Amino acid sequence: MSVLDGYNGTVMAYGQTGTGKTYTLGRMGKDDDSKRGIMVRALEDITANTSPTSDCVEISYLQLYMESIQDLLAPEKTNIPIVEDGRTGEVSVPGATVVKINSMDQFVQLLHMGEANRHAANTKLNTESSRSHAILMVFIRRSVPEQEGLDISLRETEIDKKTGRPGYHVPTIRKSKLLIVDLAGSERLDKSGSEGHLREEAKFINLSLTSLGKCINALAENSPHIPTRDSKLTRLLRDSFGGSARTSLIVTIGPSSRHHAETSSTIMFGQRAMKIVNAVKLKEEFDYESLCRKLEIQVDHLTEEVDKQQKLRENCRSEMEIKLREYQNSFAEAEKSLVSRSEFLEQENASLESRMKDFVKELKSLKDHNDLMHDEIARLEKSMKNNKLLEKENSQLAQKLKDVLDDLSQQKNYNDVMRDEVASLEMSLKLSKQQQLENSTYQKVLADTTQMYEKKIADLMKQSENSHARAESAEGHLEELKKKLTDNQILMQHVQMENSRYQKTLAETTQMYEGKIASLTREINEEHARYIDAEEQLNILRKLSSGQQNSVQILEQKEIRELKSRLQEMHQVHEATVNELQSLKKEHNDLEAEKGRLNDEIHTLRQALKVEEMRRKAAENDLVNIKKVVPESEDGFEEKRSYTKEKLNRGPSSFGQRSSIAKICEEVGLQKILSLLTCEELDVQIHAVKVVANLAAEDSNQERIVHEGGLEALLMLLQSSENTTILRVASGAIANLAMNELNQGLIASKAGVRLLANTATKRDDPQTLRMVAGAIANLCGNESLHVILREDGAIKALVKMARYGNIDVIAQVARGMANFAKCESRGILQGNRRGRSPLMEDNALAWLIANSNTTSSSARRHIELALCHLAQNEYNAKDFVSSGGLKELIRISVESSREDIRNLASKTLKLSLAFQAAVDAL
Repeated sequence: MSVLDGYNGTVMAYGQTGTGKTYTLGRMGKDDDSKRGIMVRALEDITANTSPTSDCVEISYLQLYMESIQDLLAPEKTNIPIVEDGRTGEVSVPGATVVKINSMDQFVQLLHMGEANRHAANTKLNTESSRSHAILMVFIRRSVPEQEGLDISLRETEIDKKTGRPGYHVPTIRKSKLLIVDLAGSERLDKSGSEGHLREEAKFINLSLTSLGKCINALAENSPHIPTRDSKLTRLLRDSFGGSARTSLIVTIGPSSRHHAETSSTIMFGQRAMKIVNAVKLKEEFDYESLCRKLEIQVDHLTEEVDKQQKLRENCRSEMEIKLREYQNSFAEAEKSLVSRSEFLEQENASLESRMKDFVKELKSLKDHNDLMHDEIARLEKSMKNNKLLEKENSQLAQKLKDVLDDLSQQKNYNDVMRDEVASLEMSLKLSKQQQLENSTYQKVLADTTQMYEKKIADLMKQSENSHARAESAEGHLEELKKKLTDNQILMQHVQMENSRYQKTLAETTQMYEGKIASLTREINEEHARYIDAEEQLNILRKLSSGQQNSVQILEQKEIRELKSRLQEMHQVHEATVNELQSLKKEHNDLEAEKGRLNDEIHTLRQALKVEEMRRKAAENDLVNIKKVVPESEDGFEEKRSYTKEKLNRGPSSFGQRSSIAKICEEVGLQKILSLLTCEELDVQIHAVKVVANLAAEDSNQERIVHEGGLEALLMLLQSSENTTILRVASGAIANLAMNELNQGLIASKAGVRLLANTATKRDDPQTLRMVAGAIANLCGNESLHVILREDGAIKALVKMARYGNIDVIAQVARGMANFAKCESRGILQGNRRGRSPLMEDNALAWLIANSNTTSSSARRHIELALCHLAQNEYNAKDFVSSGGLKELIRISVESSREDIRNLASKTLKLSLAFQAAVDAL
């Protein structure tokens, strides 16, 4: 840090009102070290790098209020003059209080005191708008480390020949000054709504900032004249711009497009300031006074050392005994606290483990469900492949059946030919009867021929019997084939359940069927060959028939008739076979249709599964996008200004986060985000309610959220959820919505006041209570809801929440009571209300009196306002006098840090006859 090395330094925050200047510089960070401002951090570094014995750190804390310099550490010092050294040109304020800093605790207390005395007011742009420029001056005086070999102890006096100085080593000191400047924010009257005294304050603020801007422009343009004397602010900061100090400028802007002009002006101011070049100078002086003091201390120390040794020993022994007892007591207390803390951590660990187990079980169940879905899809795909194979095999089977039908058709044609041959044979027999007389000469030959013919006929009969047996065998085979096809039909009906078994059975049936078809084809071919032989025999008989006798002809006719009957039987068997084949073909077509239907169902199922998978992936992507942009932490809400907006104003990352949330809302849809509030998964609910809370922070989104049913969903979460995070964020979102008067009526009509009161009763988490208190405080600003607030227990809940002692909760409770009392006093002045205030009946007055001296400036301001407004009701005068409220009101009229509150208290005391009588009695 350069200021520790002897260089002057300046840290200044510049920007529009409400953009975080005071938050950046003056935040105390009492509960969280990460929230400390630059003032605390700078003093912490300075004290850590300085020695209290050899170095000196002093501070002064001033405010420039309406062109008047006032001391924040001694408020009675006002209009302090500025003194300028004519020789060095340094500017100083000698009338300001200078306090030496010995510890950080002392500095924090002084900072608290200064902040309490600083002027602030409530405007439309900021609930605690700084009305003055605050300047923290830190004066550092450090000794330069001595060179090696030099001893500070007293040595013999020697005169240096060149300089004529004593030969003692004179220590060197470095003096430096650090200015931390919290400028009041520039504001436009039409936006801030400042009136009366606030309007005059805004004029002086803008005037001094305009003078500062002129100086920056002149320095940036290297102008020969720098108008530093136009304002006291520019005179105090003359060394910071164009002087010898190292200056850091913090520019704060807001993300709202409504303030685009102010944002552009602020950025241009910073760009111009960057062009200024300061010539830093190191300030070193010889510290003769320090040398004398050290020598005197050394002499005194040597003379008194002997006397102190005995006393030191006795004191040391007594101190050691006291410290030992203190350490024993502290050790016992620390041990008790550690035991209680360990028990609490064990309980918390057990609850976390149970929640983790439940979460793991849920993940396992989801994984099993996904595995089942993948197996089902794989099984369906395998079934599709098997069906394709089955379709191919069925087509082959149909082709073979067609070939069999063709062969049987040829056999039928052949049988018709045989019938014609038998008819011709009968005709030839008739002719043989006519020629019987003429063939007597050939009787001997005919006898031989007849013998041979009888032999052939016997062979033919034997062949016919064999053919008949084969036909019966073919009929049996066809019946067996029919039975097999029936089995195939049964197997086809169960194809989806037994694919592997069906495939095996079909293969066996096909193999057997092919064998039977081949056997039947061979038998038909053999039968055809036998008919050819019979035809040849008939031709021979036709040639030899002329010599046959009548007895032989009669036998021949008998044999022919038998052969004809057998052929007819074979024809019948053939027709039955054809019918069976046609029925098999029909069954095959039915199986093909059933297979097509199954394929269509499988295709439909696969399409449905794909659509469901796409929906699931889209839902998962939406959830991932929501988790990425939702903030992991939530905080409270201030009066008429949501915490979310304040958070967004603190940096560019919050603006990007809000843009991301708005983009997600546009892509996913507000209705879908609100539907996630009812999701059974806790993690999804938490992220969804965070998104809704951030959206509710913008006025433009509130109407859409209410119209889409977001308010009902948030109230349902308050009623049903037991999760602390959900309750906290839902309460914050309702607090945002409650800043709109129309939404306030809807919240009350939907039993929202009772739900908020119940939440405050059941919970003890400070953050949740702060959110609930902020929502109730916003509702207290609506006079038409006061009866509902009291009947539903909201006022009692406010008083109960204040007993937890959290400073942020107390601030919200005080704001709610101030809003309630303000509306009540307005109604009394207008003649709309009479009677004692409900706050009196709920014991709120005692709490206000007990906490009127709280360390929080915001809470103290609201408490003072509540007391002043309650005192304006004449029916409350008796309670004020009996409970000590009158004394507190008198104190506020004199000691309040706010002028408007002092005036309001004084006015209330003057207008009340009961108070005047009580004051006279005192």
